[in-house]
Amino acid sequence: MNNQNPNTINMFKRQTSGTCACISCRQLISVSDPICPGCSRKNPSLWGYSRAVRGLGVDFGFTKIIIWGCVTLYLATLLADLEHIKNNGIFNLLSPSIRSIWLFGASGSLPVFDRGCWWTVLSAGWLHGGLLHIAFNMAWLNTLALQVAAAFGAGRLVIIYTIAIISGFLASSLAGEFLPASLHGAATAIGASGGIFGLLGAVVAYGQTTKDSAVKQEAWMLAIVMFVIGVITPQVDNWGHFGGFIGGYLISKVPGIVPCRPEGLEQLGLAIGSLVLTLLSILMAIAHAYTLNFFDLPAFRALLAPN
Repeated sequence: MNNQNPNTINMFKRQTSGTCACISCRQLISVSDPICPGCSRKNPSLWGYSRAVRGLGVDFGFTKIIIWGCVTLYLATLLADLEHIKNNGIFNLLSPSIRSIWLFGASGSLPVFDRGCWWTVLSAGWLHGGLLHIAFNMAWLNTLALQVAAAFGAGRLVIIYTIAIISGFLASSLAGEFLPASLHGAATAIGASGGIFGLLGAVVAYGQTTKDSAVKQEAWMLAIVMFVIGVITPQVDNWGHFGGFIGGYLISKVPGIVPCRPEGLEQLGLAIGSLVLTLLSILMAIAHAYTLNFFDLPAFRALLAPN
């Protein structure tokens, strides 16, 4: 017996006639309109699927993709090396092994500079080092991502988040390679917090662009509080936070990314491309890890040894 909800089926059915809301500005248009009369967006009905995409929410479902991607990879890092899961203290509760996070693409000065694994500046943003780590990051991500999607658009949300992850791990890796250990550069780094700080940087940029001082001050205050928490909390990659914030702020100033302008297919295409690049970076990390036999302990210890 088929128990499918007819409303769900209709929601994803392509609309071929009548009116719908423009995918960007939500003005009522004809499905056949090549250009939106309100915002001048090309293909405003998205080939008749604007209603279905709008049904996914203001972020077009990208926030759920990011969260479920991070959760799936966290579980994968645990399952990949069950024998060496750590549980020593609240910050290391259900923490995957160092070999496991290297397998899936951990970043930092050691992978990037000593081993040439440049793709990890993207893959590492989807990995987490413990239950508290991922729970805290996903809670913040869910809140900030929806705010950024509402202000910038769904496609720009993913672009900002991806650039922030890359800039965060670049900063962390550079600090770990060229600054003294007393300045807490990271030899190995993972986590979505660089991307989250990038979303905070985007909110600050939004406040500046719109002259909304209340939004800007609230974002700055939240960023400062989170920076302070990071400084006093052990095992936190503060260079990654700083780099992510700067990356998110700067990309939000680039033409085509700035807020309060309708998105086009270019932004949506770049967003999908960002997710594809992320998947490729993780697959590249896994392929590279198996080539070097990361799960042979003597070989892995040799890999961590200085060149």
